[in-house]
Amino acid sequence: MASIPTQRADGARARSPWAGRYEIHSEARTSLPGNPLAPSAARKFLRAAVADWSGTPLLPDDKGFAGRLADDAALVVNELVTNAVVHAGTTVELLCRIEPAGTTREAAALVIEVSDHHPSRVVRNEPQRRGRSDAPEYGRGLHLVAGLAESWGVTYRTGLKTVWAALPLDGWQPAAANAPALTPTALASHQALQRGLRVAEILAPLPRRQVRDEDPDWINRGALSFLAEASDLLAGQFDQDMVVALAAQLLVPRLADWCAVWLDPEGGGPGAEPRLARVWHAREACMEELRTLLEKEPPRLPESARGGPVPLPWPGTGAAFGGAGAVLACQMVVGGRRVGILMLGRAGILRIPDEVTGLIEDFVRRVALAVGAARRYTQQATISSVLQRALLPSQVAEIPGLTSALVYQPRGEGVAGGDFYDVFHAADGRWCFALGDVQGNGPEAAVVTGLVRPWLRLLAREGYQVSEVLDRLNRLLLDDATESADAAARLVAAAGGQELPDGPQARFLSMLYGELEPLPESDGGGVRCTVSSAGHPLPLVLRPDGEVRAAAQPGVLLGVLDDAAYESETFVLAPGEVLLGVTDGVTERRCGRVMFDDGEGLAVELAGCAGLSAQGVAERITRAVHGFAADPPDDDLALLVLRAE
Repeated sequence: MASIPTQRADGARARSPWAGRYEIHSEARTSLPGNPLAPSAARKFLRAAVADWSGTPLLPDDKGFAGRLADDAALVVNELVTNAVVHAGTTVELLCRIEPAGTTREAAALVIEVSDHHPSRVVRNEPQRRGRSDAPEYGRGLHLVAGLAESWGVTYRTGLKTVWAALPLDGWQPAAANAPALTPTALASHQALQRGLRVAEILAPLPRRQVRDEDPDWINRGALSFLAEASDLLAGQFDQDMVVALAAQLLVPRLADWCAVWLDPEGGGPGAEPRLARVWHAREACMEELRTLLEKEPPRLPESARGGPVPLPWPGTGAAFGGAGAVLACQMVVGGRRVGILMLGRAGILRIPDEVTGLIEDFVRRVALAVGAARRYTQQATISSVLQRALLPSQVAEIPGLTSALVYQPRGEGVAGGDFYDVFHAADGRWCFALGDVQGNGPEAAVVTGLVRPWLRLLAREGYQVSEVLDRLNRLLLDDATESADAAARLVAAAGGQELPDGPQARFLSMLYGELEPLPESDGGGVRCTVSSAGHPLPLVLRPDGEVRAAAQPGVLLGVLDDAAYESETFVLAPGEVLLGVTDGVTERRCGRVMFDDGEGLAVELAGCAGLSAQGVAERITRAVHGFAADPPDDDLALLVLRAE
């Protein structure tokens, strides 16, 4: 992305207030061809610019504000570039810049300028037709611009017309301090739904305006923009109920007075009844009455109507919902299987025009694909969650004389992580713990994890010493685990239509394994620890005075060498001392080119945890890891804290 210093229209150069202190450019520009691909390219370019500015003094990213700004700005630039391409058809110049408060405006703003080379065309915004009291949909996208922007306007120069919009950077409010906390999944879903409904509401026409079906210019221009934005909104949703909520908001009142969506049960056989998932009406007072009627009379469509529109009678009496009108219903079909029915109604007409019917069919196909994708994601997430629970211990053993705390956070929701842990009772007053990280993630890593945990418990309970357990586990990994993981990789590749891997694929893992033996109080208490590391970040011991030291010696990864030999280290964890073990998701957490453990960062953070409980240490280290960079962790994260009492 080419960036240059900010330049005003009169040619005078405006100097950013951060100039000389940061290598940050406050302006980015590009040229786009005057064709239908320009709006998509403009959206990507603008998102890249906002991403570059996010987290810098130009655009501090507090509580995801930069992401919300990018969403609004992408919609604005889409409408401005679409307007330029449709009305001018020339090369489009796109400029976006951050204007700090006190430069050319009172409040900071993101300014977007879209210029074309056909200034004789005037931007039309609802012109009156001769003999008509209403207006066509010219300038429809400018309502969205006006709804999102702080200010906007048009500037004419010789051979150049520029439409600009300024989005405020200080008009947002952070969450209240006493607001109930949302989980990351719930927060993301809530923000996406609110953002989607807001955009759908802006995209819809002003209240009580009818759709101009007879205007072919609107069908040619507005329909493409409508479908493009609908695709963008629906594609990123992983909840089928959110998909249908957005679909209803997009249709009403732009193309219909009311809309209802039924969803078929997943895996339902013949006779399974669909669920009325969403009802939406342009008049809120009619919504409950419409829902009641539709619940009594769900649509019955012939099997031959595979996605095609089917006219249906108006629900209820003719006077309901503003008078009788036209009703259409379309089956939502994905991969030859029906996933639901979308039904909509328009009052005051006998038949919905063919042009609008075709637009509705295209829209319903997009909704069906989004519902299908959301269902596949939900199924994958459910299977992965069940698998993950099976791969991890149902409970952690309580060890006399010790308190423990565990943190386990897979990288992606719905994806089985490669990290695992275990704390279990071996025999004869001995307890064992393990913290491991399998190469990769997904099904292949899950296969290795599913084999390692039972092997580990079996070897420990057979009385093998710590180093002997790792020796035997290494040999087992080189045989059975590699073969099983390779079979899983081939199944995944075949299911996804990917090229099958050539030959057996090596599967290795790092592991921190230890044995704990509580000591009697007559011997001073505490716990005798025997620890060994196989290519894993070394454990750290924290003394009550804040001194931190590494325990154990580095060893070779498991599953790499046949003749690898593992050594163990034995020490006493005295009362008040803490043993910390982590996976590389902690030590290799990145912020640019810097990692969390550079300069012994983990040891420094642990030193500040003196006097805390095991849970307190775990929480402080976790907060430090997450706060190390603005982006969420891109690797699985696990840590185990053991504190002698």
